[in-house]
Amino acid sequence: MSELITERVCAEPAGEVVIFLIGMRINRLWKVWKWLPVLAAMPRMLSELDAHPELGLLAVRGVFGLRNQMTLQYWRSAEHLRAYAHDPGRAHLPAWQAFNRAVGTRGDVGIWHETYVVPHGFAESIYVNMPRWGLGLAGPLFPARGERATATKRLARLREGR
Repeated sequence: MSELITERVCAEPAGEVVIFLIGMRINRLWKVWKWLPVLAAMPRMLSELDAHPELGLLAVRGVFGLRNQMTLQYWRSAEHLRAYAHDPGRAHLPAWQAFNRAVGTRGDVGIWHETYVVPHGFAESIYVNMPRWGLGLAGPLFPARGERATATKRLARLREGR
């Protein structure tokens, strides 16, 4: 487990941040040959992104259940995310093409994603008794006191450019 930070801290993204949620749902558990390749594709992509920080992935966390798998990702920009997704020399595009050939719309495995582009000054956070998490993985942490003590103060500070 990562080291716990026991003081109140907050993250402050330096600029716009892109939050990307991507996941899969196993609709037919017995069709292992359909969902296992989909499940195995994400670790390959994340390893590639980890090895190449210039591609724009800032941080990632996995959320796992029996039928549902998801990663919460923080990206430098929507353009970085789009460029990675469409690059034929990277792991994503071949995995997407393989999914369409093997599964398509037959219903054995569901995949989904959501993209949120958050302008500077419209994201705030607080962490207490937590390891680095969320936005705290994507950038520096600061003690949450004074002008960073409350959500209202944190947002006002960021919007005013302080």
